[in-house]
Amino acid sequence: MAAIIDILKQTGMITVFVLAMMLLIEYITIQSKGRWNKQLKEKTWLQIIAAALLGVVPGCLGTFAVVSLYTHKVIGMAALVTALIASSGDEAFVMFSMIPEKALLIMGIVLVVSIITGTITMLFIKNKNYQELDEKHIVIHQEDQCICYEKKTIIQQFQNIIWQRTLLLVGGIIVIGLIFSGHLGHSHGAFEFKTHKAEKADTHKHHNHDTHNHEQHKQANSNSHASHGHGEDWGWEKITYLLVSLGGLFVIITVPDHFLAEHIWNHVIKKHLLRLFLWTFGAFTLLHFFNEYIDVESWIKANIFIVLLIAVAIGIVPESGPHIIFISLFAAGILPFGIIIANSIVQDGHGAIPLLAESRKSFVIAKLINALAGIIVGSLFLLAEF
Repeated sequence: MAAIIDILKQTGMITVFVLAMMLLIEYITIQSKGRWNKQLKEKTWLQIIAAALLGVVPGCLGTFAVVSLYTHKVIGMAALVTALIASSGDEAFVMFSMIPEKALLIMGIVLVVSIITGTITMLFIKNKNYQELDEKHIVIHQEDQCICYEKKTIIQQFQNIIWQRTLLLVGGIIVIGLIFSGHLGHSHGAFEFKTHKAEKADTHKHHNHDTHNHEQHKQANSNSHASHGHGEDWGWEKITYLLVSLGGLFVIITVPDHFLAEHIWNHVIKKHLLRLFLWTFGAFTLLHFFNEYIDVESWIKANIFIVLLIAVAIGIVPESGPHIIFISLFAAGILPFGIIIANSIVQDGHGAIPLLAESRKSFVIAKLINALAGIIVGSLFLLAEF
């Protein structure tokens, strides 16, 4: 029962953080809506740089934009490959929530790999566009121009507040209260059972049953729990959660009803909340089950290149969610760095779903190139034992 509570707590923390980040990205994207320069169509190197920067933006909006440009024949395959490698989809939010100290490093490496792979693709296939038809009419996002901060409008909106805003405001205030009270924040509770099992296995392996050491271990665990007590640990991770939550609350308070109902509620909450919660809870529960009956760490070490191929194969699937299990294993210290890099290179959340719908040939070519890059780079990191 205690394990389920830990899993629910960790799942709730990650879900709230990811949704708040999505909300802020949606807000920033709409506010900074720009017009593409005609030079983008003429300069392949500019396409690659722009695609890399759009792809590395957490979430799928940047990737959707690149896919839209590709389907409108503004950019070619090299830029498309670049964006799909740079993007980690919604899993980027999860990485920042679960492994913030490694997330920037992973995304930085993937960004560099995306630009290099895009450049190599450009040299070999001349940035061709592999769509079957000459004209495409897909529109990924078509948002209205929005004035998202106007004092008079804010007052009027609170006088006639819609139910979505009421619900999100109450939820946001509760989340911030839980952060201040220490009930919500950076916690490794969902991963402790993995560490404990590894320690027990190591203890039995070396036949070390020293009582004094056992008491020291218990005391260390007690101190570790105390350091994550209610409101006592205000490290940069917890401060980040608070700032992101406050930013999300600001957006909920200030945006017009149309933006809140259409973009925040319909796009972020309705489309992502349940799926994100269930995938995260499912991944943690599955890992807990494996930990009880299977020595996951030993199996991975004995079959590391099979795991690499599995990570790459799952990365080909244009869906957000399955990749959380790789992030969870890496956060637990079980999965090597090379595996999480390979998976991050190949997977792009559900950003490639519109591409699959519009041009299956383009999807297959781009994903094969990405898979090759993932295998090569992942293998190099594994061989280097990084």
